[in-house]
Amino acid sequence: MAKFVVSYVVLSLFCIFQQSNAASASYNVIKFGAKPDGKTDSTQPFLKAWSAACSSASPSTISVPKGRYLLTATVFRGPCKNKITVKIDGTLVAPADYRALGNSGYWILFIKVNRVSVFGGTLDAKGAGFWACRKSGQNCPSITFNWANDILISGLTSINSQSMHLVINSCNNVLVRNVRVIAPDQSPNTDGIHVQTSTGVTITGSTLQTGDDCISIGPSTRNMLMSSIKCGPGHGISIGSLGKEFNEGGVENITLTNSIFSGSDNGVRIKSWARPSNGFVRNVVFQNLIMKNVKNPVIIDQNYCPNNQGCPGQSSGVKISQVTYRNIQGTSASPEAVTFDCSPSNPCRGIKLQDIKLTYMNTAATSSCKNIGGTSSGVLMPESCV
Repeated sequence: MAKFVVSYVVLSLFCIFQQSNAASASYNVIKFGAKPDGKTDSTQPFLKAWSAACSSASPSTISVPKGRYLLTATVFRGPCKNKITVKIDGTLVAPADYRALGNSGYWILFIKVNRVSVFGGTLDAKGAGFWACRKSGQNCPSITFNWANDILISGLTSINSQSMHLVINSCNNVLVRNVRVIAPDQSPNTDGIHVQTSTGVTITGSTLQTGDDCISIGPSTRNMLMSSIKCGPGHGISIGSLGKEFNEGGVENITLTNSIFSGSDNGVRIKSWARPSNGFVRNVVFQNLIMKNVKNPVIIDQNYCPNNQGCPGQSSGVKISQVTYRNIQGTSASPEAVTFDCSPSNPCRGIKLQDIKLTYMNTAATSSCKNIGGTSSGVLMPESCV
């Protein structure tokens, strides 16, 4: 029954977005003055095309022909009158000098929009200069959706984002499919896709090769499905870090299935700060996963305390429960393939292990458990400590 419900949701979203292609108004950014030379600032022509589409009473399409288009910090703002499809055949290029984006905190931002579909295209954020000169606290994702509903992102490629490649924040009903993310494995904070304070997000058929989490899931995220993901290099797929703030929304109803991790630092991870919090994680399923030379294939870390500042000696208040690990196979790059380091004040509960087969250098790997309760069944390598 659960499989049917998931399929129905994806099909419903697909039908909604297919309808958005039946556009009767079309706006070509070149006709608004955009230059496909990669040197001329095309920000204003893009915004003029958006304004025309946004004010159109009929569904509309913004087309970006082949070529390279230089954009500075750009905000596509709603609400709009009807559906908008953005069809990108070219490449959107950030300024070579990251300082040209100022302190905006974004490069391309969609805000308060509904029924927007983005097809194809490449984002080249030219992040290398930013990584080299990174200042603490700066943050400039490639493309961000804030307070948006019924969104489709399909066939997009993001290269060398300054920080996170794609951010989904405070959104409902978002489908991300066939997206590719590329950044060096040492590029700082370049999460592939970050989701927070959102409901009904589906990510499928995507390849994420980056320097931080392939997918990171923040507070107040519910009803999220991830399938057919290829992750690595990167830090795996992470719920968290959570519990940095005391008053924080929980994470629940999260499923990851039919995915492959290759050479990543982590596989599936849940992490929380070692400090008081009323947050929670519950009803999570990780199933049908393959690990290829992954350092920490399965890990819960509730003692996250970077630089030992703000949390030494404290205990995580985030309550983790009802997490299922099913049919996870492959190889670990470290002897300990399964690590559950749960909170002493809020132990993990209802953890389920079923059919786990992880080896290290052709021998059985090991596992470790702290402050955890649950059940184990089926074939278990390493031997379960739950």
